[in-house]
Amino acid sequence: MTKAIDRATAHFKEIMSSDLKGPISVPEWDLDVYWHPTSTLTEESVIIDLQQQGKSTEALVMTLINKAKDKDGNKLFELTDKTRMMRAVDPGVILKIISEMNVVKDEDEVLGN
Repeated sequence: MTKAIDRATAHFKEIMSSDLKGPISVPEWDLDVYWHPTSTLTEESVIIDLQQQGKSTEALVMTLINKAKDKDGNKLFELTDKTRMMRAVDPGVILKIISEMNVVKDEDEVLGN
């Protein structure tokens, strides 16, 4: 008999191995950004904690770090990039990327995907 947790984790593994969304063209950075529409609860909890602390900008940066991938699914940014992103990256570009990710996510939810 299959345990419920096995079914739940198999479903999540399937979602995470599915095709990446994108690309979002970022001419300012001369790259394309791809992403998975979902993330782990561990990653989401960091974002929620930051938002509850009133650190919305840091939450956006962490979202980008967690989600942004190249066309092969490799992370574009590491956690160690966070400080530089917070201090030396155009926030308008970060907002543009996150906004486009959310538009696609919202469209998928309307379509039932």
